[in-house]
Amino acid sequence: MAAPFPLAMPYPAWLADVADDPDYAWAISGWNRAAAVEGAWFDHAKADKVVALWPTIFRLTNDRFKGVSFRLVKWQEITVRLLVGWKKPIEVIDPATHKPAVEHVRVFRRLDLWIPRKNGKSEFLAALAVLFFVLEKVQGAEAYVFGRNEDQGRVPFGKMQDIIREAEGLMEDSRGNERISLHDKSIFLRETTSLCQLLTGAPDGKHGRSPTVIVGDEIHEWKTRDLADTLRQGTGARLQPIELYASTAGRKQNRTGFEWFEESMAIMRGDIDDPTTLVVYFGIGEEADWTDEKVWRQANPSLGLTPTLDYLRTEFKKAKGRPAQEAIFQCYHLNRWVDQLSGWIPRTKWTACAGPTPWAELWKLHKGRKAYLACDVSSTRDLTALLVVLPPDDVHSKWIFIPLFWVPEDTLDERAEQDRRVDWKKWVKTEALRTTPGDSVDQSFVQQAITDACSQFDVMAFGFDPWNARKLAGDLQIDGMDAELQIEMRQGHQTLGGPTKEFERLIFAEKIEHGGHPVLAWMAGHCTVRFDVNLNYVPDKKNSLDKIDGIVAAVMGIGLAMNGEDVLNMDAFLANPVMVIG
Repeated sequence: MAAPFPLAMPYPAWLADVADDPDYAWAISGWNRAAAVEGAWFDHAKADKVVALWPTIFRLTNDRFKGVSFRLVKWQEITVRLLVGWKKPIEVIDPATHKPAVEHVRVFRRLDLWIPRKNGKSEFLAALAVLFFVLEKVQGAEAYVFGRNEDQGRVPFGKMQDIIREAEGLMEDSRGNERISLHDKSIFLRETTSLCQLLTGAPDGKHGRSPTVIVGDEIHEWKTRDLADTLRQGTGARLQPIELYASTAGRKQNRTGFEWFEESMAIMRGDIDDPTTLVVYFGIGEEADWTDEKVWRQANPSLGLTPTLDYLRTEFKKAKGRPAQEAIFQCYHLNRWVDQLSGWIPRTKWTACAGPTPWAELWKLHKGRKAYLACDVSSTRDLTALLVVLPPDDVHSKWIFIPLFWVPEDTLDERAEQDRRVDWKKWVKTEALRTTPGDSVDQSFVQQAITDACSQFDVMAFGFDPWNARKLAGDLQIDGMDAELQIEMRQGHQTLGGPTKEFERLIFAEKIEHGGHPVLAWMAGHCTVRFDVNLNYVPDKKNSLDKIDGIVAAVMGIGLAMNGEDVLNMDAFLANPVMVIG
């Protein structure tokens, strides 16, 4: 190979255009880190050629874009140029002569792409995979595509297949002979006898492979990085393998995803010396005003093409003023990581749902109506909550919450001494909080209240967490409750995710009446929610500042009604068949 041209220190025109743009700090970082590698040089001719040929080969595959030439937007073009252009010399042993030789290989062997949803991430990732797997024509190449599980990995894998089908001259040669075979979980290149496979997200059984191209999507949902590490460790026999990873932000509690993100940022800043990883990042900082449309544009470099500004405005309008939805908007559309969320229900929204009738009169006023009972039984010394939840009917347009709470009598003085933010003894005096003898909640008192509710309301179902209420459920059956009325409700996202969103919707729509019950209001004021990997959320007992048993029971009651289809928002129910019947 001829000696490379000496490196020109000024940025090329395509990079100089964004040199002062803080949203492209990743691009400048990538260039400068590559330029600092000993002997590294930039192959302008190759970069220009790949960018020029890109729209003549690749076509988009979805919706209004299907069949349209894949024209690279600015951030994509810069990424492609950096990946294919930067090269460095390495010493090798010539396999034919066993004499020392020099090969010029790419500097960047890993891409970490962090970008909000709907910016063409999966399509771009798949096109890069096709570029390096199909067009580089490495004999006996191996490519592997994966996500958290097989279904997630199938997204970029399916995009690769679609891009190959749509691409000009890839599937067949000029005489119509098949060059590439597409199968359910594999892509086979006849010319180079190369194979691309879709993998599950588990590392088991993945050793012994020799990847040329590795594609991993949605890092923020991964349980571990073991599979990525296992595949990377198998690249040693390859001259210039490449790893292509992409993701949006997610939960900070997912250590795998968040630690990978922090590593990416440290590489981009130069805190970690890793010139082989190109980090592409678009998102907003902790101090940025997420309500400003200018900020949206900074975080979404493909805005207008995908997503549209109208779409973001619609999503923003739905989320504004609802803390959990605001967090999801910021995470998915602005690439800001989500933590446990406090201040879930604003005090003004909760107060607006008090209604005209004091809480102490709700039972008597609504006696005889259809009802759902939900009980969150505490550990022995904590609060226990029972909620009587009444859905709207022909006469009443709002949901009615009638809460009852119990606490062990012998713990009351200790509570009053340790927590002076609330007047525990006043709650007992006004019967907003009931006591049971001794230092643990006597479930017979709760059982009697449930029996009374069953005799005075048309009870459709009784929901309970089997973790600590099986005895109560059994005693109720002995006392005459029909076992078919009893529904076990575990406290996870599968059971409570849909009801939590419906509870929130009803609060913000002022479709609930709770009578201003002081204990329930106290719990609503400090209730925190926790997210799962898909940003579904449920009340979070562990990280809330204090007890939230009444809010949990209210969500359970909504869930019972959703399971019985006794809910106004049927779209929410149909999208979330949430109940787990014991």
